Amino acid sequence: MALLLTVSVIWAFSFGLVKGLAGLDSTAVAALRIALSLVVFLPFLRVRRLGAGRIARLAAIGALQFGAVYIFYLRSYAHLHAYEVALFTITTPLFVTLLDAAAERRWRARYLWAAALSVAGAAVVLWRSVGDSGIMTGVVLVQLSNVCFAGGQVAWRRERARLPEGTGEASVFALPYAGGLVLTLALALTTASWRGFSPSQAQWTTLLYLGVVASGVGFFLWNVGASRVNAGALAAVNNAKIPLGIACSLLFFGESASLPRLLAGGALMALGVWAAGGGADREPVAAGAT
Repeated sequence: MALLLTVSVIWAFSFGLVKGLAGLDSTAVAALRIALSLVVFLPFLRVRRLGAGRIARLAAIGALQFGAVYIFYLRSYAHLHAYEVALFTITTPLFVTLLDAAAERRWRARYLWAAALSVAGAAVVLWRSVGDSGIMTGVVLVQLSNVCFAGGQVAWRRERARLPEGTGEASVFALPYAGGLVLTLALALTTASWRGFSPSQAQWTTLLYLGVVASGVGFFLWNVGASRVNAGALAAVNNAKIPLGIACSLLFFGESASLPRLLAGGALMALGVWAAGGGADREPVAAGAT
């Protein structure tokens, strides 16, 4: 759980920082972020014991969890304000819970309660009135991103349990990033306007942080943490980055939010983590489950 909360703090800054990339092609930004993340983990890559099938599966997970997520997520900013994007990510825990239950063919009512409490907490913090101009397109893009992120987490937990004994996460994590890069780069090369892609020095600094720290180190620690807790705790903590993101906006980006809502929402999400049982009651993914 500590790893997931640490990453939530790292990711809390991303909502404000992404605003600084306005004007850059979102697909090109996605490809660059994942490329930087791949560079971080290439020196640790060890594939001798994996086999072609497992390598392909890990790359496919990365194409879903990293590539597709950023394609949909970054494009949604063209249709929604940043706070609206944050608002509509509250459905991710439900997708985690439902996809895990479907994959395991095993249902736990408390997982749904944990996810529901998490969603309720984020809704209390983030609910705003939203306009309807282009909002449905943005909502659909965010939900597609949420489904991909949830599906990638569930798939990683299952595939991690099947890796050869003694295989460390760092030795294989370049493969998911490679899969994500293939998807985003293929799209960027065919759709992005590279001639007009000229980030400022501040934007390059932001891209380096988002690529190396938020996407690279962040996703790695998140997936390690996701493999060590049960589905309910994972679902609940998915939204921890949202109130933390608001706190960062208040302290560092000059934005405003309702402090009572922030406190009430945080309390609900903490209750969701408790209801899920946390790491002490985790149920590892069965290697042979279908």
